[in-house]
Amino acid sequence: MSHIFPRSMKSTPPTAVGGKGCYLIDSTGKQYLDASGGAAVSCLGHGDATVITAIKAQLDQLAYAHTGFFTSQPAEKLADLLIANAPGTLDRVYLVSGGSEAAEAAIKLARQYHVERGDPNRGRLIARKQSYHGNTIGALSAGGNAWRRAQFAPLLLDMSHIDPCYPYRLQNEGESDADYGLRSANLLEAELLRVGPESVMAFMAEPVVGATAGALAPAPGYFKRIREICDQYGILLILDEVMCGMGRTGTLFACEQDGVAPDILCIAKGLGAGYQPIGAMLCTSEIYDTIGAGSGFFQHGHTYLGHPTAAAAGLAVVSSVLDRGLLENVKKQGDALSAALQDRFGQHPHVGDIRGRGLFVGLELVADRTTKAPFDPALKLAAHIKAAAFEAGLICYPMGGTIDGKTGDHILLAPPFIIEDAQIAELVDKLGFALDASLPV
Repeated sequence: MSHIFPRSMKSTPPTAVGGKGCYLIDSTGKQYLDASGGAAVSCLGHGDATVITAIKAQLDQLAYAHTGFFTSQPAEKLADLLIANAPGTLDRVYLVSGGSEAAEAAIKLARQYHVERGDPNRGRLIARKQSYHGNTIGALSAGGNAWRRAQFAPLLLDMSHIDPCYPYRLQNEGESDADYGLRSANLLEAELLRVGPESVMAFMAEPVVGATAGALAPAPGYFKRIREICDQYGILLILDEVMCGMGRTGTLFACEQDGVAPDILCIAKGLGAGYQPIGAMLCTSEIYDTIGAGSGFFQHGHTYLGHPTAAAAGLAVVSSVLDRGLLENVKKQGDALSAALQDRFGQHPHVGDIRGRGLFVGLELVADRTTKAPFDPALKLAAHIKAAAFEAGLICYPMGGTIDGKTGDHILLAPPFIIEDAQIAELVDKLGFALDASLPV
């Protein structure tokens, strides 16, 4: 009998014993094509010799030193590499152990920044519906997914949530992409004016929404207008790239493709590629210097901040992404994957939208393509697709509640950056099998 507390108590998962390239292997020898990288984590695939060697070398030298006493060489080098490639005036890196920690640190830093600059009335965060920022209380409060929030509602902080930029559902017939992007972004200004802009410290959003909306990319001009509004009203822009960052969309930072730079940025998942638990919060020199000239102390912290072994893994991962030409491969194979999905499912009666950027792709499922009506949530379609795909040897990331946290279904795909053409074909074939086995006749 296992003493592990699993994610689900309704089933017993197989035991993973190995991994090679784009595949994971269980204790029976069965191979699974990892088409979602777990949760958009395994960007380099499994068994990457360069990363494994870097981790072993770091363990031989120094496994851990608390940041209350020391910095470390791998942490310093990773920070230097990230900032050398970061957009805008991002200048400092706060290394944590995962995405929720990065989001929590970002929210706290935004608050402390305004306090230290003499504006303590700014304490409200505005985020978006159908967003996901993590599972700690602060991050979950910022997230806008109704299902994930529901049972914890009495514990959550008071934050505002505006509609997401969701062209498939919210763009009006005849409305241009640019006009919709502007209209959607202006919802932020409307909310600012409703609650009082002097009370707001930051706006937080995923450049490309991942788990809760299925690779939902913004309309053109959306984030440029968001940036203008933030600057006009003196609020910080926090971008959460925990899932969509670190090359997943074809550029190291997803926001590069929208032509904007945030004041605070969160990364994780692909930063460590699954080889070590690591995340990071990046901030501008202006934020850092404001606190430096004030208290000189960010009132936050965790035991494993800047973990040397995790930092060594992150350094090897980011270096590999940049040095092996994998960003170009993400663009190339992302185009190939999208084309294959369009060819197979573009006219499927129950696939309403195929969207995303790079190797970050979502399929939104509908009961009726014409009306865009979703399936009845009681069918638990996403769970059935996940199980059928897994049985066929495919790991993908279906989720329910795409539209409002209750209705709608999508499938998220985020395969390793090293995926080959034959594996794209395998992915599409097995996904087709899972859909055929799960969709109502």
